[in-house]
Formats: sequence, structure tokens, C-alpha cells
Amino acid sequence: MSWSRRRAALWERIPGGLDGRRMLSVAFVDRTGSGLWEAVSVLYFTYVAGLSLAQIGTLVAASGAVGIAGAPIGGRIADRLPLTRVLVGLQTLRAVAAFALLTTDNFALLLLFASIGSFGDRSANVLTKLYAARIAGPQRVRYQAVSRTVANAGWAVGGLAAAGALAVGSVSAYTWLLAGNALSFLGSAVITTLCAEPSAPPRTVAKSGEPPTRPSPTNPWRDRRYLAFVGTETVLFLDDAVFKIGLPLWTVHATDAPHGLVPLLMVINNVMVVGLQVPLARFGATTPAARRLLLPLSATFALAGLAIAASAAHGAGFATVFLVAATVAFTLAEIVHATISWELSIALAPGEAQGAYLGVHGLAQSVQRSLGPLAVTAAIATGPAGWITFGTVIAGTCLAQHRLVRPRPRGTSLSVPPVTVSEH
Repeated sequence: MSWSRRRAALWERIPGGLDGRRMLSVAFVDRTGSGLWEAVSVLYFTYVAGLSLAQIGTLVAASGAVGIAGAPIGGRIADRLPLTRVLVGLQTLRAVAAFALLTTDNFALLLLFASIGSFGDRSANVLTKLYAARIAGPQRVRYQAVSRTVANAGWAVGGLAAAGALAVGSVSAYTWLLAGNALSFLGSAVITTLCAEPSAPPRTVAKSGEPPTRPSPTNPWRDRRYLAFVGTETVLFLDDAVFKIGLPLWTVHATDAPHGLVPLLMVINNVMVVGLQVPLARFGATTPAARRLLLPLSATFALAGLAIAASAAHGAGFATVFLVAATVAFTLAEIVHATISWELSIALAPGEAQGAYLGVHGLAQSVQRSLGPLAVTAAIATGPAGWITFGTVIAGTCLAQHRLVRPRPRGTSLSVPPVTVSEH
């Protein structure tokens, strides 16, 4: 079989059909634009907008706090309105907010526009996952793995383009990169308009004569089990802060490893996610399988903490070996947790309120963005013992989540799809 035919065959195997493949294109375009902007956002606000360090810190923190509200609000809206229309609206909102940043250097206006963009970003992220859950059906784990791989590839392309633009050394390069980010949102909106509206899960109605069953809660804020699950998810998402803040700072300030190792560690992370996310997703394709993965995930987090602590040993060689080992372990944990998180967040949500539940689940990543830097800097300040504690706490959280999501009494599966029956 020729390479073109083999590629076409692989493309056809992607769950969700044509609309699923179109939404993958949305993920790639969206994340390519984000890769352009994330790499230079602070530099843009410094050299183009002329903000001080205090103003930049305030802008990033405040807009991030507004973004936290985007996940639950966006999910709630998606349960009431056509999903594709809401997505198009949010992507357009993000584009308008990004273009608006180009029009002013006033701090108050920049804060307003950045907050609007952050709200749209977190909302769109949840709704894209909801679309995947509906369009891929039972193959949702595989689809999400493919989507995450495509998104990481987009981040890499955007990051490389940003690096090339920064090499030019022109202030106008920052403006063009921000404009590219805004255009990526418009492109995502255009592609989304081509996607068909997925069918929402049907509501379950009891047959006549059957004993009434206790209805599943449709308000996630009253579902204590789901809220506890989201709480554990916030801790398990801390690997994100490890790669963004923990490893770079620890490598430079606490080890004998060469500073040039830092970007290579990030490359290892990106390459592993792109290469392994889809193959490893099959081990968590069902709810029981995803729950079982929490046990090896616990061990992986514990080993990752030990490896990064051991990198404080004297000698560049030893430090390099242990830092690479820690990067590999944390990346494996990231990949496995992504699979578990995706399956369980859907399985624990009632079909008629998937949007609202996924919106609340999105809070885990949003809150982690605020708490994660504090957790990893505390580990760095404490030294090797801090990293051992860091890994142990996350490992223990895995075990707690394993117990939390155990099947309900009478052997009911977490992810039994709802069945529509006649009311007559």
C-alpha cells in the first residue's frame, strides 16, 4: 500500500466521520495560533504596549481569574443552545478580543480585552471536548487522544513560527504574531460552520409500571461526588505547572545540568505526547479500564518526584540523567491522566447535562493555573524533599480518585449510556 493510501486509510479511521476530522482541523488551527501568541505575550505587553512588570502580572492574573468562569458558563449554555453555533460565537469573540489588543496601550482596556479573550478560550475549550464526546460516541477516548495529538502538533508549529519571528528582532514581529493568533480564531470559526450539529444524548424516561429510580442530579454544583472528583483532578493537573515552571527553574537554580537542557526537556515532552497519546489511549477506552489506570499512574507520579529530587546530585551527568528520567515520567503521567480524565469526566456526567458537568470539570485546569505555580515553587524552595512530597501527594490523590469513582452499588457502570424509552 502506498503512503498516500495508508495515510487516507488512517484518516478514515478517525472517529466522528467527516465532522470529526473537521473539528481536528479546528484544533490544529486554534493551537497553532495559540502557539504564536503564548510564546510572545509577555514580550508584546512589555515592548509594544509598554506595560510595567506589575501591570503585566496583574493583567495575566486578573484575566486568568475571569477565564475560570468561562468553563461552567460555556458548558451550561451548550446544554440549551446548538453547540456549533455557540462554538462559532465563542471563537469569533476570541478573535475580536485578540484584534482589540492591537488597538490600544491603555492598561484598563488591555485588561478588559484580555479578560474577554480568556473567558472565550476556557469556554471554547470545554465546548470542543463536548463536541468530541457527542460526535465520537463510544470511541470518544480515541478521538480525544487524536485531538490532543493534533493540538500539540499545532502548538509546536506555532512555537517554531514564533521563534523564527523573534529571531528577526523587530517590535512589529510581536504585532504580527498577535494578529496571526486572532486570524487562527477566525479560521477556526469558519471551519466550525461546516460541522454538523451533533445529537445530544437522549434523556432517560422510565417505562410505565417500572418502579421509579432515583434521578441522577443534573446540577453539577449539587453533585458532591462530581465536585470531589473535580477537586482531585485539580491536583492531578499539576504536571502542567511542572513543565511550564518547575523543571525550567529547578534545572537552572538547583542542579549542575547545563542550562541548554531546558528546551530539550520540553522537546522530549512534546514528542512523547505526539507519539504516544493515541497508542496509549486504548488502555483507558472504557470506564473500568480508565479507573484501573489510576493505580499505575499513582506509581508514575511517585517515581517522577523521586527522579527530579535525585537530579540535585552533584555532577552535570547525573543531573542530566535524572532530569531526563523525571521528564519522561511526568510526560507518561500527563498522557495517561489525559486519557483517564477524559473518560471519567464524561462517564460521571448525566447525558442531559454533559455541558454543565464538563464546564465544572474545566474548573480543575483553570484553578490549577493559579495554584500550580505556587505548588511547584514551594517544592523548589524546599529542595529534594519538596519534590518527593510533591510526587507523593499527587500519587495519593490518584489512589483517592480510584476509590471515589468506584462503581455504584448493584454493579452499575459509570458510563452506561442513557436509553430513550416511551412514556406511554
